[in-house]
Amino acid sequence: MTPVHLAGPRLALREIEHEDTDALLAIYGDPKATRHLSFEPRTREQVQAIVDRSMNSAKDSPRNEYGLAVTHLGEHRLIGYARLATEPQQAATIGFALHQAEWGKGLGIETVHLLCGLGFNTLGLHRIWAARSPLNEASARTLLRAGMTEDGCIRDHVFVHGAWRDSITYSILEHEWARVDGLHAVGSVTSDVAESAQPSGIRPGDEAPRER
Repeated sequence: MTPVHLAGPRLALREIEHEDTDALLAIYGDPKATRHLSFEPRTREQVQAIVDRSMNSAKDSPRNEYGLAVTHLGEHRLIGYARLATEPQQAATIGFALHQAEWGKGLGIETVHLLCGLGFNTLGLHRIWAARSPLNEASARTLLRAGMTEDGCIRDHVFVHGAWRDSITYSILEHEWARVDGLHAVGSVTSDVAESAQPSGIRPGDEAPRER
């Protein structure tokens, strides 16, 4: 399988590496950055397990999960984590989280566009969806501005901070997707992943969209 490398106007997505653990811990171990996600702050061991899982999934054939590092274009340092997990019927769920220092710059929109580029342009998917916390209005603005449509609410979707929490869902279809100016793939990923996709076993919303 060819490694994923997608580039946009300001950001790029690349495969996760062992060296990304500390940078990812700075996001997933931060109570503020994870406040609206579907889990409480992670320990270093838990983050290492996410890195390991992401690296192992890159070796799967067919590949059902893409756990990718978000970086500034032309740089290698991880500033966020983005994930696309395929489902049956040529569909996938996406999510991402960015470091606090990157909030408020519109980078969440570009991250969604890069994930959609992977899903639609490379994997040949028909539908991509995402979920957010009802209190995460910044995520709502990001997903809508990225071209997604609000679909509805999944009641008691995740158990976090000692209570059940709803999720608001959004989706975009292949005919609604417009290629972003400057978006291009460096290398390629074979489309047999979309054609042979099976349930990933990852709960939708594990890494819900996050930006301020």
